[in-house]
Amino acid sequence: MNGADRIAAAFSSCERRAALMPYLMGGFPDLAISLAIANGYVDGGADLIELGVPFSDPLADGPVIQNAGSAALAAGATLDGVLTVASEISARVPVVLMCYSNAVLARETERFVSDIAAAGVSGLIVPDLPLEEAPATAESCASAGVAFVPLAAPTSTDERLAQIGAAAQGFLYTVAVAGTTGERGDDSDYGEVIARVRAHTSAPVALGFGISTPQQASDAADAGADGVIIGSRLVREAAQSDDPASACASLVEQFAQALR
Repeated sequence: MNGADRIAAAFSSCERRAALMPYLMGGFPDLAISLAIANGYVDGGADLIELGVPFSDPLADGPVIQNAGSAALAAGATLDGVLTVASEISARVPVVLMCYSNAVLARETERFVSDIAAAGVSGLIVPDLPLEEAPATAESCASAGVAFVPLAAPTSTDERLAQIGAAAQGFLYTVAVAGTTGERGDDSDYGEVIARVRAHTSAPVALGFGISTPQQASDAADAGADGVIIGSRLVREAAQSDDPASACASLVEQFAQALR
């Protein structure tokens, strides 16, 4: 089963109102603990995992994930190290790798995609790769059986959403709010952005950015999201806890229960 099929199966077989996709910063606070956190996510009810590759200039991320990436780099995290985490956890759930375009270009696109596919990665998100420059990466992903997952923003025009929606494989990462990743209040209205995106794609719609409470996750599912992505809240839990794996597993379980 290729990556796109594994992702599709994770969405279609989910017994909750929406699939749960927690984000993990690979190598934070170190590689061994990040793998333990990933296993905790699965034990807590994750259907997929978004695995971040630490980068020195993560323009799409807010301070919590930025700080985690910096700490991971300081601890010696590398792409190859993060891929060892992917290789281990991909036996349990589909792994969607999130990295910036520098990592892809530094290794050269075909080799990069081949390496992540060999590690069992099912999908790839490159938030700073414009759609116009994405064909080479998308084609390499298709050849390797890795789903190429673009992002749709609430500020995108309908014409742009049509282009993004047509390019989506596995799912379409839908940005809930303008700005970077980070925790937000409980007053978000997700229905409009989900409806706009869904009108332009046949792929599952997964909502991320700013979803940080079980109630917000429930609201996203009620608004029609096929998947819910939780990032900064979990990374903050990993940073603050003396037992990150256990604490994150418990928190993921709360999000999973909210989506029932």
